[in-house]
Amino acid sequence: MKKIALLLSGCGYLDGTEVTECVSTIIKLSELGTKWTPFSISKSYSPTSHFAPEHSPPGPLNCLEESARITRSQMTDLKEIRVKDYDALVIPGGYGVAKNFCSWALDGPSCSVDKNVKSVIEEFHSLSLPIGAWCIAPALVSRVLGQHNIQVTIGNDTETAAGIEKTGAIHVPCSVTDFVTDRENKIISTPAYMLQAQPHEVFQGISSALKELWEMA
Repeated sequence: MKKIALLLSGCGYLDGTEVTECVSTIIKLSELGTKWTPFSISKSYSPTSHFAPEHSPPGPLNCLEESARITRSQMTDLKEIRVKDYDALVIPGGYGVAKNFCSWALDGPSCSVDKNVKSVIEEFHSLSLPIGAWCIAPALVSRVLGQHNIQVTIGNDTETAAGIEKTGAIHVPCSVTDFVTDRENKIISTPAYMLQAQPHEVFQGISSALKELWEMA
């Protein structure tokens, strides 16, 4: 049975993991017969209201605790991961990736990256283990691995694509139901909600990307 590490950044698309993208990932991984383990970092962050974004609710929240809302309380601190125990890494999107894992939301391609997140992405890559990245997550992966001229997609947003290319990565336009594979670097990405999309389209793109990742793992 293949083992997949799932990296989550909280709960909710405005300040954590995008729920539909994460649930789509979990459903497809279950269908593929994989064992998936969810990880996050123990980091506090200021919440954003998903009902009235102009009115921020009281905080702070914690990435680990909030991610557990999606995974039915299953969570492990990323500090405890043994990368060699896994066959692939998957990072769903949501702006927690750009706010909690790194500072892309504020600083763009020159952003800082959480040291544990950076180390894990680098180790998966160095061991030639596949990495799946959905939505905005390819920007994070590009910031860490851009010097390897990786190929990724976030869809067709020209500003974000230009930022990705400033890291050294190559951006490839893509539709929501499709995905981009960098076979040399073993990186699979799909736009998901970086594009205006219906939930079934997001699921289709993620499902196809995960099948590719599963075959590559």
